[in-house]
Amino acid sequence: MISDYFNIAWKNLRKRKLRSWLTMIGIIISIATIFVLISLSIGLQNAVEEQFRLLGSDKFFIQPKGQLGAPGTGGAVELTLNDVKIVEKSKGVKEILYMNVGNGKVEFEKQSRYFMVAGISLETMDVYIETGSLKVEEGKMLEKGEKGKVMLGSYFKHNNLFKKPVRAGDKILINGKEFEVASILEPIGNPSDDQNVIMSFEDAQELFNIGDRVDAIVVQIKEGEDINLVAEDVGKKLRKSRGVTEKTQDFSISTPEELLKSFGTILNIITAFLSGIAAISLLVGGIGIMNTMYTSVVERTREIGVMKAIGARNKDIMLIFLIESGLLGLVGGILGVLLGMGAGKLVEFIALKSLGTDLLRVAFPAYLIIGCLGFAFLIGAVSGTFPAWKASKTNVIETLRYE
Repeated sequence: MISDYFNIAWKNLRKRKLRSWLTMIGIIISIATIFVLISLSIGLQNAVEEQFRLLGSDKFFIQPKGQLGAPGTGGAVELTLNDVKIVEKSKGVKEILYMNVGNGKVEFEKQSRYFMVAGISLETMDVYIETGSLKVEEGKMLEKGEKGKVMLGSYFKHNNLFKKPVRAGDKILINGKEFEVASILEPIGNPSDDQNVIMSFEDAQELFNIGDRVDAIVVQIKEGEDINLVAEDVGKKLRKSRGVTEKTQDFSISTPEELLKSFGTILNIITAFLSGIAAISLLVGGIGIMNTMYTSVVERTREIGVMKAIGARNKDIMLIFLIESGLLGLVGGILGVLLGMGAGKLVEFIALKSLGTDLLRVAFPAYLIIGCLGFAFLIGAVSGTFPAWKASKTNVIETLRYE
């Protein structure tokens, strides 16, 4: 019996092809929009989680409080080499990486551009390599005690930053001082990282005249230690050394879990906001289905009367119209999901080619596809409820007289 209802509903939709297509446009656009937003959100979340897995669960970060954006980009509060010594002496700390950052004028082949320059402690280069998942494409990593040498991101060789690609062994000027290129790093996938200039902490101190300033500290804990307990102990020692309390603390300590949680919260808020906007078009699509179904009820008044005259009950009439409106939503949902997949892949491709990042990627889990299709069918069915009820309540005598 149900299959008969579906056959009747499907045939009715096929009779009114143009109207059906026009009705489904709102559903298609809204489902496609919601699908793209959620698939990008899931893909980005997966990419970030992957980066944190590569980073490892044995490291946490210390930065001056109030610093916005990348290390070295602002804030009156500063960490110093004295803070580094305090952290080194804390219980459970295995190794620490500390760095300072400045904006440098890089000159090569009579061209000049500005890039972020990071000075790192070469004694713990292994921590930096783990943190950034760095690999050398050409040349070799900087080693402890080396000065006057730099490592460059992949953009310097592959992305036409200068007229001529920079290679390992070349000489470049940074703020007027000559440095040898020790290595070109493999692409990371993040444009800001792939344009980095990396040198020793001491070279950066001299280059930017920043004294003992430290912009960020990465702490690696000993095996078997609880990262939260170590971070708490480090925080206590730093507060005592800097003469601050928990309320006036002028630095922040972030564990991977906290960073991931904060990122997830921000991402969910943005996704919910954009999905709310997309829901407006879904509402418009639902109203379109209701209008179409109501018009269909009026046009098929005599047909409804005939069905009732040969034994169709009110619930049969109502079910046929509900299935018909649900099918409008479902077909619109299917096309919307397919459109969303195509649009999502296009966004991913543009991000990779134009922005040089693979962090913006899409994910198509089964629950998202099924959820969108079910939601589209439900919207269609709900939108057709009143017209279906109206159809079921028509008087058989009056409908047979209807012209």
